[in-house]
Amino acid sequence: MSDVDVISFNEALDQSNTGKRHLLLGNGFSIALKPDIFTYEALYNDANFETVPHAEAIFDALDTRDFESVIKVLVDMSRVLTAYENASEELIGQIERDADFIKTILVNAIARRHPDRPRNVSEDEYAACRRFLSHFIKSKIYTLNYDVLLYWTLMHEDVDDLDLKCDDGFRAPEDDVDAPYVTWQDSHSPSVYFLHGALHLFDAGHELQKYTWSRTDIPIIEQIRAALNEDRFPLFVSEGHSVAKLTKIKHSEYLAKAARSLGSIGHNLFIFGHSMDESDDHILSLIEDSKVTNLFISIYGDAAANGNPKIIQRANQMATKRDEIYRGRKPLSIKFFDAESAEVWG
Repeated sequence: MSDVDVISFNEALDQSNTGKRHLLLGNGFSIALKPDIFTYEALYNDANFETVPHAEAIFDALDTRDFESVIKVLVDMSRVLTAYENASEELIGQIERDADFIKTILVNAIARRHPDRPRNVSEDEYAACRRFLSHFIKSKIYTLNYDVLLYWTLMHEDVDDLDLKCDDGFRAPEDDVDAPYVTWQDSHSPSVYFLHGALHLFDAGHELQKYTWSRTDIPIIEQIRAALNEDRFPLFVSEGHSVAKLTKIKHSEYLAKAARSLGSIGHNLFIFGHSMDESDDHILSLIEDSKVTNLFISIYGDAAANGNPKIIQRANQMATKRDEIYRGRKPLSIKFFDAESAEVWG
């Protein structure tokens, strides 16, 4: 894998100057800014496991700090045990509950560790990130992250003269224009989508609400923490299996539309900070089926280390799958770029 050609971000831009450029952000986008906050190791260290006292032993037994991997194993275990006559329903039920509790623990850990205020990100960092995002103006930006860093950056317009022309489709509710939140309105054509939900998105049943500072003068993170304290949980896709994630997506009008949007794009797609893990195969499959012709994927560090061989292998599988789907008529060109050269946060 070491002989894989990794180009710079600027070279990738030069090679994608015909047609639209779209962007898909993974957790590496947030980790690049706050590695002490958004890695699974950091979240684990701050997690409150009181509801699952044996959770730490489970993580240790699996030798991981990856919440989604643990959730996946627990779900698999509960299914396998149903095939054993001596496995008690009580044990199976406990394992299923543990999986659900760990999802909740993850949400709370992210909310607890998240920077409190937009000012916790420097003006220079916002400016750098907005320069990065400006390469995707008039196209689509998709994120798999739950945090509000992208939202803060898009709203932080006073650091430059850039018009990022971003619209997430949320507006004041037509029946309550003074509501302390905005709601998603399907009649609009968003350019920004939260593919797996986000901390500031709440499903109220009859509507999807987005918390904002501008309508309450209360910092978003404070609103989110208050909601969690009242046992109200954000729209959040954290299942360990891709199939389970897809099932949850299909049950949300917003998430389903976001997925359809990703599957409908063409031309150039940049993926930044994503591990290409099989738990997100439902996302990668959409790209395989799409009309994207050039796929640019970020690589952090040595192409032969840090999980990069797995990224490269999965990317090449996508190109092969595309050939199978379209019988070679719409090939998917795969290129890798150096993540650090993008200078996403400066």
